[in-house]
Amino acid sequence: MSDSLSVAYRRPPALAVLSNALVILWLVVAAFPFVWTVWGSFKVEGDFFSRQSFWDAVLGIKTMLQTGQAFTLDGYYGAWVVNQFWRSVINTAIVTVCVTVISLTFGTLGGYALARSGHRYSFWLLIAALVFRAMPHITLVSGYLLPFFQLNIWGLLPTAIIVLVAINQPFTLWMLHSFFLGIPKDLDESALIDGCSRFQAFRRVVIPVMWPGVITTGLFSFLLAYNDFAVTSMLLSQDNQTMVPKLASFLGSIEQTGKVMYAVAAVVSATVPLFILVMFFQRQIVSGLTAGAVKG
Repeated sequence: MSDSLSVAYRRPPALAVLSNALVILWLVVAAFPFVWTVWGSFKVEGDFFSRQSFWDAVLGIKTMLQTGQAFTLDGYYGAWVVNQFWRSVINTAIVTVCVTVISLTFGTLGGYALARSGHRYSFWLLIAALVFRAMPHITLVSGYLLPFFQLNIWGLLPTAIIVLVAINQPFTLWMLHSFFLGIPKDLDESALIDGCSRFQAFRRVVIPVMWPGVITTGLFSFLLAYNDFAVTSMLLSQDNQTMVPKLASFLGSIEQTGKVMYAVAAVVSATVPLFILVMFFQRQIVSGLTAGAVKG
């Protein structure tokens, strides 16, 4: 029986070759910009932006003439040391960690409460959160500007954290709510019968079961804060900028002096951590998204 099923579901050789070729083509097209930028970050501007030949960037001819080596760290030195890109890295770490922790804390508590609530108002609360999430981010930013100016806290990191949490909270609430709905209430009731309080049942029984969903939601919250440009560029001062708005101003300022490789090195520095993060949590992300799709 198993042999007949395997034969029935076996793909034709031509289809297998075509699908594998399309996957390989997609991987090459998707990975090429990133790989090329990483490679070019170790070259001088004359090679990476050469108009004479594509092979100048591959071979590093001008890099050899200027530095004596085929690769150079001048771009990274200029970005991190000369232009103090490390400050933006620290600011980004503070903002992303705070936004993720706060969003997950309120999202798990609120999602659990709404999923276990039998009242009709929980549905309307979720609808209100969905409408709030659909609003343009610039609307929230403009609404917060006046209070921030009056309180004299504009330009500080907490201002961006507050707005990003407000933007991200409806998403975490909806996503975690769907995960909690997929967990049987029998687990809660069994824990309550065994002597646990409602919070102990939530912490010791429910959260371990839906841990992949928490990690998936946390990663999306992290990416929102990490990649944000509109909110952080309007609410943070020049000294407190995170990496993404810093890259925009950084590129414009160094382009005038011909040191565009500083910006290329900064782009690589901002992208590599995301790649490592996704690769590290890939199993939890896939399992969390799959569980969410099945439960929803």
